[in-house]
Amino acid sequence: MAFTSTLKYHTWFPFHHHHHHHPASHKPTSNSTLSFATTNHERLTTTTDPAIRLSPNFTPTQLLHSLRREEDSSAVIHLFYWASKQPNFKPSSSIYKEVLQKLGKAGEFDAMKDILKEMKISLSVIDNDSLLVFIESYASFGLYNEIIQFVDAMEVEFGVVANTHFYNFLLNVLVDGNKLKLVEISHSNMVSRGVRPDVSTFNILIKALCRAHQIRPAILLMEEMEDFGLLPDEKTFTTIMQGFIEEGNLDGAMRVKEQMVEAGCVVTNVTVNVLVNGFCKEGRIEEALRFIEEMSLREGFFPDKYTFNMLVNGLSKTGHVKHALEVMDMMLREGFDPDIYTYNSLISGLCKLGEVDKAIEVLNQMIERDCRVEVATKLLRTIQMKGITLTPHAYNPVIQALFRRKRSREAVRLFREMIEKAQAPDAVTYKIVFRGLCQGGGPIGEAVDFSMEMLERGYIPEFSSFYMLAEGLFSLARVGTLIKLIDMVMEKAKFSENEVTMIRGFLKTSKYQDALATLGGILDSRKPNRAYR
Repeated sequence: MAFTSTLKYHTWFPFHHHHHHHPASHKPTSNSTLSFATTNHERLTTTTDPAIRLSPNFTPTQLLHSLRREEDSSAVIHLFYWASKQPNFKPSSSIYKEVLQKLGKAGEFDAMKDILKEMKISLSVIDNDSLLVFIESYASFGLYNEIIQFVDAMEVEFGVVANTHFYNFLLNVLVDGNKLKLVEISHSNMVSRGVRPDVSTFNILIKALCRAHQIRPAILLMEEMEDFGLLPDEKTFTTIMQGFIEEGNLDGAMRVKEQMVEAGCVVTNVTVNVLVNGFCKEGRIEEALRFIEEMSLREGFFPDKYTFNMLVNGLSKTGHVKHALEVMDMMLREGFDPDIYTYNSLISGLCKLGEVDKAIEVLNQMIERDCRVEVATKLLRTIQMKGITLTPHAYNPVIQALFRRKRSREAVRLFREMIEKAQAPDAVTYKIVFRGLCQGGGPIGEAVDFSMEMLERGYIPEFSSFYMLAEGLFSLARVGTLIKLIDMVMEKAKFSENEVTMIRGFLKTSKYQDALATLGGILDSRKPNRAYR
């Protein structure tokens, strides 16, 4: 693919200021019934009775805070019932809702219903929001049929009449759980009960239809909104655009975008990014760049982190890695962090071109920006699986990052993996591992064994780390081990006879600090003028 102009000549390339647009607010969805085609704690125990920690003269705020601190569901129930018996207890929907949420996380559904009965007695009415906790909790355990049963029973048992917001929440949970038949049933119930839909209701149902690959019915449903005095918003249009893109019909998505503009709906970054993603998915990167340029001039669009990530991904996957690196540099200058998928595609693209050193540079840059170290480890192994023999330069920053995050076992495991599958560790690698083990990265015996291994391979330990190990051995009365290590250091570092005699003299007279100070002074005078952070 030949770019009509290099990246730097696109009007949005020299970034001046940001125009961050936020997507339209999420509102609810429709009325005519739908038919979908068939498509394929851990508990923390408390050592103290929670009631004991709360004064009988507690305020509602203090009770609420105490409930929020509890993780164990039985402790929550105990505290709630204890509080309800105190003379100054004032029931409120916020307290009941907090108890319901705690029980819901533990899957204590019978206990939740008991609390709901208490709420009905104490407050006379139950608000819709408290019932949403049931829907959310059932969904978190995958109990979608139980949601429908609960909704059917709540009006009879608790006298609650579901409103539009309630149905929107219910429908959205079912759509996100991909329970489209239950969406159909719930929407039918909504219609039969005369609950009026709003824009969010339509948006949720359109999302459901698009997930069922029924784009035409989704468009018809959008057109039906006018019958209810409602107008489609950006969410409505972009959902249908996304549906077309998932079907591989980018031209259809672009037609919806034109329809959106004609309807007077404001185009924000959300819309542009949906379409840029469509171009990138089809490998039409040059068109994506032209579209961004056009939207920049016409709508004042400015790329955000999602735009950048999609472009870097798209450029990398289509072999334009050099351009991808340019875009990532711009992205970093603008203060946006690439995501894991961007790093992965960029590193893979560089490896395919044989640019292994550049791939490692990107990996190291990723670590420096505090990306999750397990992600860096995974990417390192991905490079390795491509049959590329990596150098210590690739491994050292990842091993160091693991030690800095107190993940010494993983660091040592990666070091051993490096010995087996990559080029041999260098002096810097040994320094990193030894320092990590001596700074509290594991049992002292492991640090001792590693220091011996290091010396046997001809690498002299860094004295500051060796001194920490020496202090640990001395505090554990393992003087014999310390003397043995000092002897090994002197032998491998080729100390002169006079130097050896002096240090051994200090050791024989138990002047260990003098021995270590002399050892350190001699080593410092010999080491190269080079530091590794």
